[in-house]
Amino acid sequence: MVALVLLALRSLDIQVRFDTSLQTPLMLAFFATIGLSADFASLKKGGRVVGIFLLAVTGLLVVQNAMGIGLAKTLGLDPLMGLLTGSITLAGGHGTGAAWGATFSEKFGLASASELAMASATFGLVLGGLIGGPVARLLINRVQVPGCQQEKPRLPKGFEQPNKERSITPFSFIETLALISVSLLAGSLLNGLLHGSVFELPTFVCVLFVGVLLRNGLSALGLYQVFEREVSVLGNVSLSLFLAIALMSLKLWDLAALALPFFIILAVQTLVMALFAIFVTFRVMGSNYDAAVLAAGHCGFGLGATPTAIANMQAVTQRYGPSQIAFLVVPMVGAFFIDIINVIVIKMYLALPFFAAA
Repeated sequence: MVALVLLALRSLDIQVRFDTSLQTPLMLAFFATIGLSADFASLKKGGRVVGIFLLAVTGLLVVQNAMGIGLAKTLGLDPLMGLLTGSITLAGGHGTGAAWGATFSEKFGLASASELAMASATFGLVLGGLIGGPVARLLINRVQVPGCQQEKPRLPKGFEQPNKERSITPFSFIETLALISVSLLAGSLLNGLLHGSVFELPTFVCVLFVGVLLRNGLSALGLYQVFEREVSVLGNVSLSLFLAIALMSLKLWDLAALALPFFIILAVQTLVMALFAIFVTFRVMGSNYDAAVLAAGHCGFGLGATPTAIANMQAVTQRYGPSQIAFLVVPMVGAFFIDIINVIVIKMYLALPFFAAA
């Protein structure tokens, strides 16, 4: 709503700018809490589900790029533009889009690649948050919802129900805050060490990885047990503030820079994401309530980003009931595996003859 108001004010030559300096730290803090929530025992339980979901996610990446390139060639555009409006900006988001946009401009001479990447990523972020709810509602009408059948109330775990009260203590809250701070510092240092190497990863992935090591390392050594209640509170606070800053500062007018052919490609990509979530993700994940929540999450990071996926799933679980497996699988796949798989898929497409000739 704020972004729409700013768009209207801009038409009156009134420009408002926000200080977004806290946006990245809040995002990193959120991913640190995801890492601190992931214990290896739980991951073992969800191992098979993670593998199946990862295959579905990989399938979407392939489809997005094939659709983008096919539509670009049909509309008489450079196929690189189709690739840029595929998994690079939709599944990859603004960061991946900016990196590949610069590469396409420098290596392939594609004009305005960075601007196109930012506008496409913005489009995906908005639509990823909009279609998740309707897709989940459509699917939930087909399944049995377990939320109303709980025999007794339980403390909410992780990020499932952010508005539920949690019993915490000041001391354990400070300890958890310290763990998040260590994750941010060590993750940033690790990112610096890997920069420029073949193992280079986004900063948030390094922070998440450190969080996982802290959670499981301290537990294995018998030194400390992470308090999940405090982790979920701080994670939800970080997520809420990050999303508020990110969505308020969206430059919706950048979408006006997209010509009609790009709008056509992105509109089709949105439709493909919804259909893929309904007919592929939902079915391969078991066609049950958890699968419906996973489909909503897939819409979030298939077009936008992992925080959008979490927000989509929270909207569903707050209304219909918890889904522990969804909140275990989506953060791990959306925050860690998808970036690695996406790079592999993109490079495979760039190896195609018409790209090599360029």
